[in-house]
Amino acid sequence: MSDEEARLARLRERIDQIDDDLLRLISERAECARDVAEVKQEANPGEEVAFYRPEREARILSRVRERNPGPLADEEMARLFREVMSACLALEKPMTIAFLGPEGTFTQAAALKHFGHSVLSTPLAAIDDVFREVASGNAHYGVVPVENSTEGMINHTLDMFMGSALKICGEVQLRIHHHLLRRPDQDEAGITRIYSHQQSFAQCRKWLDSHWPAVERIKVSSNGEAARLASEEEGAAAIAGDMAASLYGLEPAHSNIEDRPDNTTRFLIIGTEAVPPSGQDKTSILVSTRNRPGALYELLEPFKREGIDLTRLETRPSPSATWAYVFYIDFVGHRDAPAVRAVLDEIEAQSQELKHLGSYPMGVL
Repeated sequence: MSDEEARLARLRERIDQIDDDLLRLISERAECARDVAEVKQEANPGEEVAFYRPEREARILSRVRERNPGPLADEEMARLFREVMSACLALEKPMTIAFLGPEGTFTQAAALKHFGHSVLSTPLAAIDDVFREVASGNAHYGVVPVENSTEGMINHTLDMFMGSALKICGEVQLRIHHHLLRRPDQDEAGITRIYSHQQSFAQCRKWLDSHWPAVERIKVSSNGEAARLASEEEGAAAIAGDMAASLYGLEPAHSNIEDRPDNTTRFLIIGTEAVPPSGQDKTSILVSTRNRPGALYELLEPFKREGIDLTRLETRPSPSATWAYVFYIDFVGHRDAPAVRAVLDEIEAQSQELKHLGSYPMGVL
């Protein structure tokens, strides 16, 4: 045996030992998860027990990132732990997650990034359907897009919160890479039309204008639907992501065609229960103010006074009056923090309506 072969043999033996240790430790963690489920069920006989704790998982993933010694990147290490936690949680009770479908959309990718692959994911046709599925109890949580770094807010999602009792329980950010997809047997020169969602067309507008200015662009309900059509129709291509390409057997004719390389979409996790503090939280509210001079200043001044960081301010038409508006505000901090409570009490006293949409952990992955 050469020196190289001897060294490789020792390293492989060490890897086998480490793998055995990993198997044992993961199994021990799974047993602990089962014990947690038993303790919760014994303490709450006959009741619906909440096994998933968003703030607890956020703290674990943050701790993993902080203590990661390398050489794996922090996000990669957290992703591995995310899947371990997902599998262990499924031993307690598999969760059903509703998402804006069909399968192969970026929203499904965000759902799996946040919850792991051991959940039961249910694709739905519209954002309204996701809200209804969670409100009815048919799904434990839902995942909906709320903003894109290129195209701004998803107004439909914001408007749904006006009439819904659901709460925001978390957030996840997903880097969006768009590909021009085609069937393996489709010649690029024969492409006569491109399917995609209107947001994706907008995010790839400059690239399309430069490379495919004369090809028909057809808007459809989702990138998943665009990929499905491209897989079935001669002369068709789609703008979609990796998941859709894999699901429908397509291959990239051109990769990463988004106009901005940092193109990112933020998704919200919606559920029925309030989330305790995790230590790194955001809060979202809807505020309707009286129509008078200085109303917006009066709304925002308490945040400045208390040193609270606003991360998003949007205006939406009020459903209850013509030319009246509702402000959607995201800011750093949890509702239970004294400074945040003081600001919310002051805003509530001077506004027509204050609706607390949720305090939730900042996205870790």
